Amino acid sequence: MPKMHLKQLNKWDGFLLFNFLAKDKQNAEEILEAGKGFVVPGIVSSDFAHPEEGIEHVKALKGVAPVVSIGLGDNGNPANWEKVLHIAAGSDPGHLNQPFERSGYAQGYLKAKGLDQLVNGLVAPAGRVGYIKLANHDMKVEDFVDLAVSMNVESIKFMPLKGLTHLEELVYLCKVAAAKGIPSIEPAGGISADNIVAIVTAVRETGISIFMPHIFGSTIDKVTGRTIPEEVEKIVSSVRG
Repeated sequence: MPKMHLKQLNKWDGFLLFNFLAKDKQNAEEILEAGKGFVVPGIVSSDFAHPEEGIEHVKALKGVAPVVSIGLGDNGNPANWEKVLHIAAGSDPGHLNQPFERSGYAQGYLKAKGLDQLVNGLVAPAGRVGYIKLANHDMKVEDFVDLAVSMNVESIKFMPLKGLTHLEELVYLCKVAAAKGIPSIEPAGGISADNIVAIVTAVRETGISIFMPHIFGSTIDKVTGRTIPEEVEKIVSSVRG
């Protein structure tokens, strides 16, 4: 499987990708097929007791996918940042999640090892349009995006979206990010077949170059832990019309 950067992947309507978890290589193949190729399979670091286990898992998934995403896990627990970084350093996934405060360091660390990765920076909704929550304080979106640009952070993870609860805040973030040169926004939390069309429709005209919803809970078989291909197909097909 040839190595590609997330920005080089084929995207639906020129901007849309989907991130689903892959239990194993076969599950990755299943969701890539179900998602018509517009899928980035992922793992979460919290599923692995040791980074070496995660490294081997990512390498297996990269046998069928050009880019694999490494998530923090535990609902975006910032304490997992170092485990994610170790897994990425040993597997060259192409995409990883980090707390915003660690994202610039992570990108520089990996670049020094010759690994060109898209590293996102995780922030939370503040509950009011025009602001995001960074650590324990709110920050104006414009100031935050300026800071991200100065740190060379290319993607912002926005979590928890809670379905449509913080959609207006997400749209505002997308508009400012697109205007100021941040190419990618990644929402997560409560996204499902029931609301994905409304979410994508709302951000379609913001000018954001890459929009990659992370869709986990609604698509995972609670018994096997595998992402259900039929649920992936339902979500991707609903957006594609």
